[in-house]
Amino acid sequence: MPSKTRAGNFFEDFYVGQELIHATPRTVTEGDVALYTALFGSRFALNSSTPFAQTLGLERAPLDSMLTFHIVFGKTVPDISLNAIANLGYANGRFGQPVYPGDTITTRSTVLGLRQNRDGKTGVVYVRSVGSNQHHQMVVEYTRWVMVRKKNLEAPAPEPVIPTLVEAVDVADLHVPYALTPGSYDTDLAGSPYLWEDYEVGERIDHVDGITIEEAEHMLAARLYQNTARVHFNQHVEREGRFGRRIIYGGHIISLARALSFNGLANALSIAAINGGRHTNPTFAGDTIYAWSEILAHEPLPGRTDFGALRVRTVALKDHAASDFLYQDSAGTYDPAVVLDVDYTVLMPRRTA
Repeated sequence: MPSKTRAGNFFEDFYVGQELIHATPRTVTEGDVALYTALFGSRFALNSSTPFAQTLGLERAPLDSMLTFHIVFGKTVPDISLNAIANLGYANGRFGQPVYPGDTITTRSTVLGLRQNRDGKTGVVYVRSVGSNQHHQMVVEYTRWVMVRKKNLEAPAPEPVIPTLVEAVDVADLHVPYALTPGSYDTDLAGSPYLWEDYEVGERIDHVDGITIEEAEHMLAARLYQNTARVHFNQHVEREGRFGRRIIYGGHIISLARALSFNGLANALSIAAINGGRHTNPTFAGDTIYAWSEILAHEPLPGRTDFGALRVRTVALKDHAASDFLYQDSAGTYDPAVVLDVDYTVLMPRRTA
């Protein structure tokens, strides 16, 4: 009799072009929003206030961009990364229709590429995942690549296929769900007087604050997203692993960095694109996360005078204040304190609005 349980896919189970329909549809609620705020302390006015969101042309306060991302990502874990060693990076991510409490999110993925590693024990799987709402509208899509264990070490290596990844999402492809009338944007309520015109390419911002991660918090967060990766949950197994303890889901660090970025980027209302990202060192409960950002590009949106796009690199550090702007050495090696390097594009009101 076949087993009725699932052990997840191993590297040899994937093939280029494979389509994966992920369980389980998720109807998001006000409770999800409240717990997300409790976990990360995000203060962006757009996600905190329905009257504020309505001044931007929305029906009510939407989910934080990263909460939408995590719910979509969590759906993919049982099929893609249950047997992963590490999630290696992200690229070509784009946010679409805003998500509101009451919306139902489903996720599908397509395998874009495969490459077996030289050790013959692992391989890298490239996937494109798309989250949609109940109206079949895209809410977020992204490419990620993950290192996955082989179960059968004798399984032949597939022909290597590495997809072409764009450096950054073109501003013409960004989804902008907002509309502002002149004088309607309240910077006092938003928390900062600095708008799109006030930022310069190359400018670096120390977000000042730090947040210490507690053991229960990162486990609650992963459960909130229904992320079943064993490395985040099973101390019985992980105490015999490489680190001797559970590692924190990398997306948890992205959300902390995004929440911290409010102090300096309060008018970055939402993330429109994830151009690239890497988890550079593991993070554990007890670590304190700081963040700094650099403005990479300052771009007008085609046909829009009310909003502009800022391309931002945010770097998260563990147990080191961000005022030193630690990053890479001359050889491109990350400082050991750097745990996240993410390149993304945010939407920000223009002063002309």
